[in-house]
Amino acid sequence: MLMPSIFGEDLFDDLMDFPFERDSRRRAAAGSAYGKADRNLMRTDIRETDNSFELDIDLPGYKKEDVTAQLENGYLTISASRSASQDEKDKEGKYIRRERFTGHCSRRFYVGEAITQQDIRARFENGILKLSVPKKDAKEIEQSKYISIEG
Repeated sequence: MLMPSIFGEDLFDDLMDFPFERDSRRRAAAGSAYGKADRNLMRTDIRETDNSFELDIDLPGYKKEDVTAQLENGYLTISASRSASQDEKDKEGKYIRRERFTGHCSRRFYVGEAITQQDIRARFENGILKLSVPKKDAKEIEQSKYISIEG
């Protein structure tokens, strides 16, 4: 069903959301090619093991060819870009809908200057980029010291 653009991506968004969530989504989506879905892009899980950090980055809809990983000055940058086109015609060959999409997203992680690109292992399967970054000369991170609060 075709909807006028005044309703945005979902007719019921404004009725079902809390005002502060709605305002932050509009600000976040304001120059984004992905619209509201931008907040769901490149969600990352990071696990620490004895010898490495394991990253799982969600990239649904992307192929291995769409994704690049680059290491520069201690920063690991993951980028993904793609474009899509949807054409629908009626029986007479007239367009009912014609949409195009081009998008790019990226994230940066500081992994340290001692890490080289040969140290990092990467695998892409089922829309998830799996990275293994070894621990090398990592500076000791100060542990938080909590103060007991009595009731």
